[in-house]
Amino acid sequence: MRPRIFVTQPIAQDAVDKMRTVADVEVHPDATAPIAKATMIEGVKRADVLVCLMHDTVDADVIAANPNLKGIAWMGIHPQLIDIAAMERRGIPLTNIPPMVSEATADMAMALILACARRVLEGDRLVRAGIYPGGQSNYLAGLGVTGKTIGLIGGGGRIGRLVAKRCRGFDMRVLYSTPRRKPEAEEREWGLTYASVDDLLKQSDIVSVHSPLRDDTYHSIGAREFALMKPTAYFVNTSRGPIVDEPALMAALQNGTIAGAGLDVFEHEPLVPAELLAMSNVVLTPHLGSAVADLRAAMAHIVAENAVALATGATPPNLFDFAGPTT
Repeated sequence: MRPRIFVTQPIAQDAVDKMRTVADVEVHPDATAPIAKATMIEGVKRADVLVCLMHDTVDADVIAANPNLKGIAWMGIHPQLIDIAAMERRGIPLTNIPPMVSEATADMAMALILACARRVLEGDRLVRAGIYPGGQSNYLAGLGVTGKTIGLIGGGGRIGRLVAKRCRGFDMRVLYSTPRRKPEAEEREWGLTYASVDDLLKQSDIVSVHSPLRDDTYHSIGAREFALMKPTAYFVNTSRGPIVDEPALMAALQNGTIAGAGLDVFEHEPLVPAELLAMSNVVLTPHLGSAVADLRAAMAHIVAENAVALATGATPPNLFDFAGPTT
């Protein structure tokens, strides 16, 4: 009897075809929203391997739905929505994809920086409403980024350095904070100036987050940190939602403590607070950091390779290390 694979959302057809060479594959057809828990559980009951996407929540109930589950293939890097403790207790292997989204995520950060600073979405909404202010003095006047200061929290990592590289094209001054300062030669190579988090917040016209999510970074940006920022400054997060105290961010936006924000991640994804949805000075995107066609196709190919290995009892090429960092 052929093994069975359940996929929670449509992925690249060639990846599905690859899995079908060794298994019967069922793909949940709705790509508009994360799969409902009950639907996922029913799919898991019929499957030997579960293939899930980065926005899917796989809790202990899902994991327990099939005592014969051979493994889960996660189409993401950091399995923050999977109950890995429950998987480890049951001895179920988990696979992920290797780090390969840095360039695309840096592009996304720049897209949000420019969209916020130049108030692109506010202008878009006006035009769609039949309002065309044109060159009226100071109407929708935003922040010109050329020559301004950007602060990269956790900016010593690969994505932070790639954002810095892009910012240099705008002649921006790039501050960065990191637990371990980089060597001066590396700072010169990437155009980085080291600053403490507090000094970075005080000096920056734009603050962009690139820290990993760990116990020490959870809610590390809250009311105190927003109070240090300029009232004309913008805040961008393409890293992890729980790094930011979301109610504190909403208060800072509502009170004019900061000028606006661009958010690709949220504290309780896929849920987005109604207060954020109602704010005109916030750009919201649904975790699109890796949403580049060729990159997503490559990710689907890797997850298919992992799923094939799990289904056939082979060693997966990207086995998640339960003993290692989960961020």
